[in-house]
Amino acid sequence: MQGKLSRFNIVSLVFGFAFLYLPIVLLVIYSFNASRLVTVWGGFSTRWYVSLFSNQQLIDAAWVTFRIAVISATVATVLGTMAALALTRYTRFRGRFLFSGMVFAPLVMPEVITGLSLLLLFVAIGLDRGMFTVTLAHVTFSMCFVAVVVQSRLLSFDRSLEEAAMDLGATPTRTFFHVTLPVIMPAIVSGWMLAFTLSLDDLVIASFTSGPGATTLPMRIYSQVRLGVTPEINAVCTLLIAFVTVGVLTAAIVNKRRDLQRQRDEHAALRG
Repeated sequence: MQGKLSRFNIVSLVFGFAFLYLPIVLLVIYSFNASRLVTVWGGFSTRWYVSLFSNQQLIDAAWVTFRIAVISATVATVLGTMAALALTRYTRFRGRFLFSGMVFAPLVMPEVITGLSLLLLFVAIGLDRGMFTVTLAHVTFSMCFVAVVVQSRLLSFDRSLEEAAMDLGATPTRTFFHVTLPVIMPAIVSGWMLAFTLSLDDLVIASFTSGPGATTLPMRIYSQVRLGVTPEINAVCTLLIAFVTVGVLTAAIVNKRRDLQRQRDEHAALRG
């Protein structure tokens, strides 16, 4: 018997989504405000977007953030996928419990603790803080999210597909790249997008591990917000929201088309 949404549930959903998304909508609207006062509407204008692209500090911070996010997400995806394969396919190796705990520890570890511990590590080994240390830190805490996403897909993976490929003469390596990898690719892409977004949004860990010349966009925004919100901040946040939204929608469309193509191939194989 299917339950129906009550009036209380509908009202709760409306207020919940309004609480989450109404501030974002207001931020986007006021990024087109002609007035310098962010709380007073002075008419529609794109002057702050023009002013934003002449703000070299924000542009440099955005470029640093984008490079760190791409590199850390790619490395975290490779390491997270390998960790997920190890935990899923090799269930009885020595030290599995310790390995599993180390992989998933950043999921429950407060970011302040993670950032401080990484700072102490970099100082102890004499590693100068900069873009490299921020990238290492982002790989450390985002790898576990990729491992969770990929592992959930591997747990529901039909191993008979791999067995059939190896029965037909394929080597384990060829089976992985031609059978396993295409099937779990949507999960890998989702893990990459999640790691990229987490790196793009991080403030706490980057504050501990960054150095001169490695100021990320969230750090720059936070330092300017402490002196007061300016319309340029609304503009850069709007562009960031648009960039992430386009990326998520593109990944969803690609995964959807990939699933449809796989279903068509399976139906063609059954008919053949």
